[in-house]
Parts: sequence; structure tokens; C-alpha cells
Amino acid sequence: MKYALVTGGSRGIGRAVCIKLASMGIPVIINYQSNSEAALETQRLIVDAGGRAELMQFDVTDEAAVTNALDNWENEHPDDYIAYLVNNAGIRKDSMMFMMPDSDWHSVIDTTLNGFFYVTRRVLPKMMRRRHGGRIINMASLSGLKGLPGQTNYSAAKAALIGATKSLAQETAQRAVSVNAVAPGFIESDMTKDLDEEELKKLVPMNRFGKPEEVAALVGFLCTDESSYITGQVIGINGGLYT
Repeated sequence: MKYALVTGGSRGIGRAVCIKLASMGIPVIINYQSNSEAALETQRLIVDAGGRAELMQFDVTDEAAVTNALDNWENEHPDDYIAYLVNNAGIRKDSMMFMMPDSDWHSVIDTTLNGFFYVTRRVLPKMMRRRHGGRIINMASLSGLKGLPGQTNYSAAKAALIGATKSLAQETAQRAVSVNAVAPGFIESDMTKDLDEEELKKLVPMNRFGKPEEVAALVGFLCTDESSYITGQVIGINGGLYT
């Protein structure tokens, strides 16, 4: 059976993606780091709607934890594999660069970029061997395309993720594995709750923040057979707020 793994899947965009993929009939693995209550709530929402969901706790920045969790899952699911990977885990620690502590730089880079590397490297071999249309979707950001003040660390991480997406797509294309990035603009979520929505939405031609479900719909499409010829792309979802 083909499963989907969504990192940072317990809240916000990650939760919406989990719910969307489950509604498409794909069993979902909800990764989370520490908020078990939110993860259980996401699982409940999926199960109550008739979907299938499992929880998998690990910190994407911890290579040993990633490997151990996925080894255990594969041992428990010898006939199944992860065909859909959504690298969604990410954090923001905004400040002007001249005041940014080392820890804020490293933690943001580690979560987005090293998290992508550790999880994708571990999942990819089996996905490629199957040659059944694996899908990797990386959650980038408008910040990685445009750059935003106060987000040098976040913009750097997301821009690097975009570069990695384009490179990896060329490595995996002949094995029928597509790799794309989704670049949301301002989306209503835990990540943006501290932003001044009334002021920022004035920058958006649609004059509103997006909804997690709208991002999830795009991710869902990228996991379908209809998207099989799309790879190495960065697809913005930003209400017209272009770079």
C-alpha cells in the first residue's frame, strides 16, 4: 500500500495537507516533534471522516531519530512503502540579521533544510525502486523567492530548499519520481498568527490571507497521476503577491 508522510503534520498547513491526502484515499503518516495533543486531534479528524492515519514522532533535525522512526515503520509495514512525501516541517525565528543569535540562524536552517535532507534521503531509495510515480512536495515560501526583511534565516532556508528541489527533480525523473516545491504567501496558520494581517493583506491583490486548505488542495493535485509531467517546479500560491 502507498502511504503519505507529512512532516510537521499536526497543525496549520501540515494538518490541512494530512486531511486532504486522507480524503483522497491515501493512508497518512502524521509526523510531529512534541505536540502530541495536536497530532492526535489531526488523526481524529481524519479517522472520523473515514480516512486512515498513523502518528510518527521524531525531530526532523535529528538524523538518528529520523532513521530509527522510519526503520521501525518499515519493519511494521513490510508490504507497504511511502510513495508521497511532503516536507512541511519548518519554523520561523524572525529578527534583523545584525541582532540574530546563532541559535536562531541554525535552528531555522536545520529544520527546513537538514530536515528535508534527512527525511528525503531515507525515504527516496524505496520510492525510486518502485517506479510507481513517487511524489515529493517541499513546502517553500514566498520568502524564499522574494526575500523578506527580518527573515534572512527563513529566506535562506526556503531559497536553498527551492534549489534542492530543482536539482533532485533531475536526479529522480527517470525513476518516475517527481519533486516540486509549493511556495505559499501569507496563509492563516500558527506560523503567521503574530503578523499584522490587516496591514499585510493590503499588499495582496486578493486582499486576504490564504487558507491552509487552499495550499493543501495544490499539494493534493501534485500527488495525483494528472501531475506526473510536472517536476522541478516552484508553484506560488499567494493571492497575486508576486516577487
